[in-house]
Amino acid sequence: MSDSLTALDEVRYEPSETFVTESNVYAFMQKHGIADFEELHRRTVTDIDGEPASGLDWFWDEIVDYLDLEFYEAYEQVRDDTDGPQFTDWYVGGELNIAHNVVDRHAAPDAANRNTIATLWEGEDGTVREITYHELHQQANRVANALEARGIGPGDAVGLYMPMVPEIVPLLYGCFKVGAIAVPIFSGFGVDATATRIEDAECSVLFTGDGFYRRGSEIDLKSAADEAIEAAGHVEHTIVYNRLGSTESGLSWDSDRDEWWTDAVGSQSDEYETQSLPADHESMLLYSSGTTGKPKGIVHTHAGGLVQPAKEIFFSFDHKPADRFFWVSDIGWMMGPWTLIGNHAHGGTVFMYEGAPDYPEPDRFWEMIDTHNLSVFGISPTAIRSLQKHGDEWLEGHDLSTLRLLGSTGEPWDPDSWEWFLENVGDGTTPIMNISGGTEIFGCFLQPTPLHSLKPGTLGGPALGMDIDVVDAQGESVAEDNEKGYLVCQSSAPSMTKSLWSGDERYLAEYWSRFGDMWDHGDWAQKDEDGFWFLHGRSDDVLNVAGRKVGPAEVESALIEHDAVNAAVAIGADDETKGTAVVTYVILNEGVEESADLREALRAQVGRALGKPFRPREVRFVDEFPETQSGKIVRRIIQNVYEGAELGDLSSIENPDAIDEIDNAR
Repeated sequence: MSDSLTALDEVRYEPSETFVTESNVYAFMQKHGIADFEELHRRTVTDIDGEPASGLDWFWDEIVDYLDLEFYEAYEQVRDDTDGPQFTDWYVGGELNIAHNVVDRHAAPDAANRNTIATLWEGEDGTVREITYHELHQQANRVANALEARGIGPGDAVGLYMPMVPEIVPLLYGCFKVGAIAVPIFSGFGVDATATRIEDAECSVLFTGDGFYRRGSEIDLKSAADEAIEAAGHVEHTIVYNRLGSTESGLSWDSDRDEWWTDAVGSQSDEYETQSLPADHESMLLYSSGTTGKPKGIVHTHAGGLVQPAKEIFFSFDHKPADRFFWVSDIGWMMGPWTLIGNHAHGGTVFMYEGAPDYPEPDRFWEMIDTHNLSVFGISPTAIRSLQKHGDEWLEGHDLSTLRLLGSTGEPWDPDSWEWFLENVGDGTTPIMNISGGTEIFGCFLQPTPLHSLKPGTLGGPALGMDIDVVDAQGESVAEDNEKGYLVCQSSAPSMTKSLWSGDERYLAEYWSRFGDMWDHGDWAQKDEDGFWFLHGRSDDVLNVAGRKVGPAEVESALIEHDAVNAAVAIGADDETKGTAVVTYVILNEGVEESADLREALRAQVGRALGKPFRPREVRFVDEFPETQSGKIVRRIIQNVYEGAELGDLSSIENPDAIDEIDNAR
């Protein structure tokens, strides 16, 4: 057994004095005479005696000027929560446009960033393209003109079912320019998931591609788009980007509806006057992944969709002009638009990659970091565990010294993988900015800054301007008691969804029904006695074993602590004695043999860590888990396979063969 159970409670990273004093958050503190981060956070959320504005109003007003974010029309009031935090209006009376802030002003004739690389892209085949702000501005204007030529204006929904090519950036910004609502759709989705989103949003224009490359193969996208359109209706214009060199004769082609990107967009004028829009005008409709129930259409605005990611990239990820920022994500997930908007608000460079993380070899990411001098690298814990399994030798020969910050989100960490990431990728000196928020808030509730020391898996603490707490089932705060409880937000923030596309009823039921005026995020959280915050998985996934509750993430972490285990998934199963029993699936490290003795050792490991009642009833060995393209394990599929239930939508699964392996595991 590894000694990481003890290491979980040890500080494993301390920022240097230089790293702290050269950080953006430190400069902000110095400007306002604030001594430490805890005082700064209190100032951003708490009413201070003698101050004319509440902490929330002060902070969200101050950073607009501090980050040089531009409104066409000044707002009259930072925040109006007359109708409660559920329906707070932000930047009341103001007008702006995300596109002006992320591209137009950087491409102006006298702008310092006009010829800076906005997007640096590498295809799976090794092709590299660089797009400057000047070029991005021209392309976004062409998209805007193409949209208006097809009758798209403010409030109309536009589907983005696109491969990961550079054109998705001007496409997103072109939608913003005309006031359309961008609807990003994950390129790995199949017909049903895509059709659901097109139908719900009522997209009359859909952008797609003929296909893309994945592990050296050509993946067809156009036929899936066609089938989704047939099932959903609404789409009158389909604009197709030619990634694979296809011809109309080689595709299903509707000449009354389908157009090539080069004809529909490339022929347009590169001049366009970006629309001035109310601060609460809808910018994006981001759908939840749909792992349970009908996908939720989450509505974001121009004000919130700009200010939150700009704040987080600047303070938590310490944006510097020379940064090259790479977060492993598709445009269809929240982290895609968040990465683009947050970096481009500051005139930064975003790196994008089309293909698989281990193709043609497991060192693809390390090679790209070296080749392109990337400085920020974000990835999921599951993806790191997968790369770790290939061995340290794949890192050899690659210079990763340009990395300043590492990033992570999506799942709880286990200490061993966290330390592997820190030591082997970050050389022990590059902090892991482990963040947590969600699609619903287009940002983070919890995130470290360059000022924070780090324990394995910690998320630092509450983000600036986010009024976060941990409460028990009665809504009473237990954060200072160091107890595990529900993660809540006690007030609104600019980027919180203004509601759900389906209406207020489901919005209120999903987020505001448990604790009244506190946002219930659905996560277990805990603040330890040293002030470090941690997440313990989803509160709605809790396993009730013989009257005792445990989160699946806690069982998984206990298993991964064993030297033989690379990754683990825990689910609940009906049990006559305990009510619910723990069932686990385990991926072993290279060279470790499956055996009955190992099963018993792993059961005992969980018993020692969590208590005998939580020892797994079953330990099943597999070689892989079903995962999304971004590397997140789809636990719903594993649960349904075990129960013999309907699997539901499988279109987000990157490796469907893993489902058969789960089914055959014993």
